Amino acid sequence: MKVCGFTIVRNAIKYSYPVIESIKSILPLCDQMVVAVGKSDDETLNLIKSINDEKIVIVETVWDDSLRKDGLVLSVETNKALDAIVGEYDWCFYIQADEVLHEKYHPVIKSEMERWANDKNVEGLLFKYLHFWGTFDYVGVSRKWYRREIRIVRHDSRIRSYKDAQGFRKDDRKLNVKLIDAYISLWLG
Repeated sequence: MKVCGFTIVRNAIKYSYPVIESIKSILPLCDQMVVAVGKSDDETLNLIKSINDEKIVIVETVWDDSLRKDGLVLSVETNKALDAIVGEYDWCFYIQADEVLHEKYHPVIKSEMERWANDKNVEGLLFKYLHFWGTFDYVGVSRKWYRREIRIVRHDSRIRSYKDAQGFRKDDRKLNVKLIDAYISLWLG
């Protein structure tokens, strides 16, 4: 089983995104990691280069700010990263620049990817979410925050990032996914 991670980032330093931690949190599960780095007003590109891991492939992009309405630019950029994944991969593991995965979930995630690798009816894996509010001492619980999101998708050119890059679709329909017992963490400052 082969896995390629992917993410997008722009102005990580300017906006204090924990992108290094994000990337490193899934890197042990990945054979390769595609990072689409948008032209930034800070040293984001050099920050990503500083990770200095042979698994990382950097794709430099230019964001179309006319697509900012409803977050569409995030989906467009996510699809650029997804399209840059070349080769034979079973799964593509997406993480956003403000998300992290605790290492305690690595065995569960690996096991679930192996479990469903040969079942082509399973198009993705759904993660639970922890939204930290203000500090890591408080977990936010509200209907306005998503409880679950797809973060692992099958390597299939018909699977595309959807709307503001919070989900994925295949041929404009929802993916067939399996919920797994793993959490992605997000800090809402």
